[in-house]
Amino acid sequence: MQINISTKHTELTPTIEEYALKKANRLTRYFDRTESIELILDKTKNSHEIEIIVTIEHSDPIIARAESTDLYACIDLCIDRATRQLTDHKSKLRDSKHNPPMGGSKP
Repeated sequence: MQINISTKHTELTPTIEEYALKKANRLTRYFDRTESIELILDKTKNSHEIEIIVTIEHSDPIIARAESTDLYACIDLCIDRATRQLTDHKSKLRDSKHNPPMGGSKP
């Protein structure tokens, strides 16, 4: 699995990169078919914006965004949102396989 970090209007320091990679690796625990994770760090005038794109095998990508004045809090918030989306996606897939459609068959 591949993790890419890119920045806009800011510099990627080794500490930020290490922190973001550590947090992004957590996302692999929630879904086995994760192909790649892309983090986009953007600095605006007064805040930081982060976007995480998780590419999943045989599915649409999961996109989570967060904005905060603190970069580390923004990373945490965005990872939490992506985690929530991944667990919801996984439970949706699991439930669709085990629960037959309502209505039954005609006699």
